[in-house]
Amino acid sequence: MQPYFFPYLGHFALIAHTDQWIVFDVTQYTPRSWMNRNRVLHPQTGWNYISAPLIQSSTTLLTHEAQVNDLKATQRSVLGKLSHYRRKAPYYETVIDLVSQTFSRTTSNSLVHLNIAGLVSVCEYLGLPFNYRVCSALDLDLRTVNTPGGWAPEICRQLGAKSYLNPVGGRALFDAQDFSRLGIQLQFMQFSGFEYDTNPYTFEPGLSIVDVMMWNEPQRIAQLLCSHTKILA
Repeated sequence: MQPYFFPYLGHFALIAHTDQWIVFDVTQYTPRSWMNRNRVLHPQTGWNYISAPLIQSSTTLLTHEAQVNDLKATQRSVLGKLSHYRRKAPYYETVIDLVSQTFSRTTSNSLVHLNIAGLVSVCEYLGLPFNYRVCSALDLDLRTVNTPGGWAPEICRQLGAKSYLNPVGGRALFDAQDFSRLGIQLQFMQFSGFEYDTNPYTFEPGLSIVDVMMWNEPQRIAQLLCSHTKILA
């Protein structure tokens, strides 16, 4: 999967149902995408973006080449946009520490490294095993891939994977025969989000995991990730 910036719940439901996670960072970067921004609650407008501005944001970049413009300034901006949760969300202090830890464990301006650090921090907090490998760091020959749906089966083949799990929303991208002829099982995950109490704010679905963690204890989140997920053939 592409490396997203503090992604939504469904991303972690997918992590919870995989044995190995490939950080897919070898294709063109997509500007104004979930890779460098996500949404959290806002007191007046319903929701607001938190983001990691880049030195250059262009499709001429490969994803692993994207660099955060100013990591410290990004941290201050994100924490500032989360400050309104302070007197309302029961897990504010814990989550603020987690977000700060994410930036602290990022040792370069690489957007991919920042996003991986976020995934690691959240998975540790929720108690989710997260065994990841970064695609650009692997010795893979992907020169023959020429379609969007061709990356997954070829990466699976070269890594010796026996099954591949993708969110059901991407079903149209894949041809099951591309997997079956390689002896790989193609499966899809259907995740149904859940509503939670955000009083005095109005609940907004599909926000960043940061918002979910502000209002819910980690054990409950981990349980609901599993109970709201179905694996489809």
